[in-house]
Amino acid sequence: MAGPREEPKHLRLDTNDEARALAETLLRSCRYGALGYLEPGTGQPLISRVGCAPDIDATIFFPASALSAHTKALARDARCSLLIGEPGKGDPLAHPRLSLVARVVRLDKDSADDARLRRRYLARHPKSGIYLDLPDFAFYRLDCERAFLNGGFGKAFDLAPGDMFLPRDELAVELAKAEQGIVSHMNEDHAEAVGLYATVLAKAGPGQWRIVSLDPRGLDLAAGQRLIRLNFAKPLTSAAEIRPVLVEMAKEARAQSEG
Repeated sequence: MAGPREEPKHLRLDTNDEARALAETLLRSCRYGALGYLEPGTGQPLISRVGCAPDIDATIFFPASALSAHTKALARDARCSLLIGEPGKGDPLAHPRLSLVARVVRLDKDSADDARLRRRYLARHPKSGIYLDLPDFAFYRLDCERAFLNGGFGKAFDLAPGDMFLPRDELAVELAKAEQGIVSHMNEDHAEAVGLYATVLAKAGPGQWRIVSLDPRGLDLAAGQRLIRLNFAKPLTSAAEIRPVLVEMAKEARAQSEG
């Protein structure tokens, strides 16, 4: 007679700084995600692809039409999950991905947040302007409760919100107000420095690189469909630090390029 079946061993590792950094990179560099939701009436799980962007604190948001099936479902049951992390060359299962367990919150289209999120979203999805202003579209924020990070074979972690998201504090508010002006100034007047950020500091290939967003921990840069993350040497403690930090980064990039 067979003996009692053993319970499977827990395969997830203790959360560490490497896992937190990888989760941050996935959040900051995401452009699309697979949204899981529950079908009204049946409770069956369904999945839809949505365009995504991170807010200043790395909270993910996405636009959706009130006419879509997933929007109607989420209006009845806000529970959802979102899988982010695009596969690259080779085995798709070898690439890192992050599964967020969350509830969605619809944002008021007339709010100050809506205007700011629209700018952030358009910077990553320039062609989305044709539908963002339609009356049935609105932004939805994912209020994440926990997450599961798969960093590749043997690298599985459970993450709490504090492992992934920055506080929505005074610094976040100040930087959100200053972001548009700083990003526009750098892209329009210092394109050469922005290119060096990407190609020298972030080791990315050549392209028409531009800053799409910034936050207390770093920059997100894009060139066509490519999007990369570049962290600061140390996190900002005030919004006033951003300009000298960008100047110092440009000096460092030029020195490395010339050396």
